[in-house]
Amino acid sequence: MNFFNDCQIPWLAIANNINDLVSLLQHPFMQRAIVGAALMGILGGMLGSFVTLRQLSFFSHAVGHAALVGVALGVLLQINPTWMLLPFTLVFGVIVLYFIDKTDLASDSILSIVLSGALAIGLILTSQIKGYRGNLMAVLFGDILAIDTTDLVLTLLVLVGGSIFLLSTMRQQILLTLNPDVAQVQGVPVQLYRYAFVVLLSLAVAVAIKAVGVLLVNAFLVIPASTAKLMSHHFSHFLAMSVIVGSISSIAGIMVSGLFNLASGPSIVLVQFLLFVAVFIWFKLKLKAA
Repeated sequence: MNFFNDCQIPWLAIANNINDLVSLLQHPFMQRAIVGAALMGILGGMLGSFVTLRQLSFFSHAVGHAALVGVALGVLLQINPTWMLLPFTLVFGVIVLYFIDKTDLASDSILSIVLSGALAIGLILTSQIKGYRGNLMAVLFGDILAIDTTDLVLTLLVLVGGSIFLLSTMRQQILLTLNPDVAQVQGVPVQLYRYAFVVLLSLAVAVAIKAVGVLLVNAFLVIPASTAKLMSHHFSHFLAMSVIVGSISSIAGIMVSGLFNLASGPSIVLVQFLLFVAVFIWFKLKLKAA
């Protein structure tokens, strides 16, 4: 009898967790989180496909981590950190690309230098913050459950603007991704498109930081696209799969977070990572079977 009761305990705990999750779904903050996760997943998947192919993963990583300066400034000046993140990441991304274009140093060297300087400034500013640091911690580690209507509107604006820009110039974007020199010869305004994409990427990083945090925002862009790349090598299919993986894994991460009472940002990235591992193993086994 005791053995039977012991076996029932885990199932009762899971049932209770499911009931708690159903109750959570009735709250507006959870509904906003799910909508935000879907929007950010689509945005991350769409931009991530270009980020991985153009080898800009380290660039988005640098922009995300350097955003610590914007977060710290927002807390020090008692301004919503989101409003400081947007202009700071935008300016930072453009300046980094300008340095890369105007020096003979390798892009990873420039990124490392600028990232180190920005992190140093961010840490110094953080040390000046007195008292409660809840806003800073939430942005550093992410809390998608705390996003409000303003965050959703900003994310939607970036998503709509980015979709219009990329889809209306898809042929040029693909050509620029595959061979910038050929794109230049064919009359594609390479520099304009490069800077426009960096602006879009920087804004996407800024709006995603509140959901997954400064420390994990790069994974939010890279993992879904990398997973999609394992499944398809045709660009249109790859782009569609990246968007689907990004949105579904983000929503699944929110569910896992609510079901097991875990931090939302890390839960989303953990689901994305596990999905990547599962797809990788599946295709490896499939390749061996063939």
